[in-house]
Amino acid sequence: MKRSIFTITLLLCFLISNAAYLLIPMDGTQKNHLKAYGIAYWTLEREVEVSWLLNYRGGSFMSRYYEEVERELKIRGVSFEIIADVQAAQIIREISDPEENMDEVKLHKAPKIAVYSPKNKLPWDDAVTLVLAYAEIPYDVIYDVEVMEGVLPMYDWLHLHHEDFSGQYGRFWRSFRNAAWYQEEVRINEETARMLGFDKVSQMKLAVAKKIRDFVAGGGYMFSMCSAPDSFDVALAADGVDIVEAMFDGDPMDPNAQLKLNFDNTLAFTNFTLITNPNIYEISDIDVTESRPRTITEKNDFFTLFDFSAKWDPVPTMLCQNHMQVIKGFMGQTTAFNINNIKPNILIMGEYKAAGEARYIHGEYGHGTFTFYGGHDPEDYRHLVGDPATDLNLFPNSPGYRLILNNVLFPAAKQKKRKT
Repeated sequence: MKRSIFTITLLLCFLISNAAYLLIPMDGTQKNHLKAYGIAYWTLEREVEVSWLLNYRGGSFMSRYYEEVERELKIRGVSFEIIADVQAAQIIREISDPEENMDEVKLHKAPKIAVYSPKNKLPWDDAVTLVLAYAEIPYDVIYDVEVMEGVLPMYDWLHLHHEDFSGQYGRFWRSFRNAAWYQEEVRINEETARMLGFDKVSQMKLAVAKKIRDFVAGGGYMFSMCSAPDSFDVALAADGVDIVEAMFDGDPMDPNAQLKLNFDNTLAFTNFTLITNPNIYEISDIDVTESRPRTITEKNDFFTLFDFSAKWDPVPTMLCQNHMQVIKGFMGQTTAFNINNIKPNILIMGEYKAAGEARYIHGEYGHGTFTFYGGHDPEDYRHLVGDPATDLNLFPNSPGYRLILNNVLFPAAKQKKRKT
């Protein structure tokens, strides 16, 4: 018995001494996909290069073997394999084969992350901050004052909270105007607008949206979910036009507002129609929540990720890395985007084709890029105001949340020029 234990111990020592790499598989064998991204980020923070193996076992990660990294993998409950030099070289050869739709992308530096989010507590949660906290990826919270003070160039990656950049407070007026949290939200925004020199909240939100657009143009990466993507473009299109009714800003909207929209100002959407009734929980027809067929329910609501060429289109390939190609849908204040309102230069990465909905889109603006993702919470089909936060300990392998984390690591990649 003692001899067997001694032999096993010697064998393990031999394997580790010859094991030069750590492989973190991201296929169905992974116990915790979400925390695996956190490990990749943690490793980059320690100036250790990470290889993102696109389309190899679900988009696996590989790095040189360090005992400290192995220990952290065990602490966080992330599945990993210790492999020797020869095995790592064989994986790279397999990935490099021109006949294989795989590629290696080197991640060099942990991106500095900012989340644009209000400092006051609101009765809903943000999927991005939930998954960043769960994956143990650090971030700073900034809001209107910080943006207007010019802090954005300090960051590589910016997430927009479920914001209404049109200045209409998410159109919660009809249902929640007497709620304490809604009144507090209005008070804080109006005080902030005055402090920053604006007469109206809508003017402040437009100025913030333009600062964020400049951040992207200068080379920043912006990720946005739920109501932020469409309200962002609505605000930009309405630059100089009053699209807000009196209950939100004290005076009526411009009756000719629709005719005055400038779609050249927007990032992703065009030819949309404003929804001007303040009692309707929509600001434009970009969102499909109210227009989608009533036959779509939680049981049959799915969207499909496109299969891009890893060697020719590494950017969308990175953003679509997953162990599932068909992903269950989920609703939000903005559930998905009407395909008819998407600009032709925008890349659709995930869609519900039969319903004419784009769920996951990507585009370039100036020197930077942006990704828009419809829906509120990938693991809560109909997340309502006041619902408890999703416990991601119950969903460590969530394919919907993986798409968010793909975007977090995206700025860490040494970019190759897109060929198509």
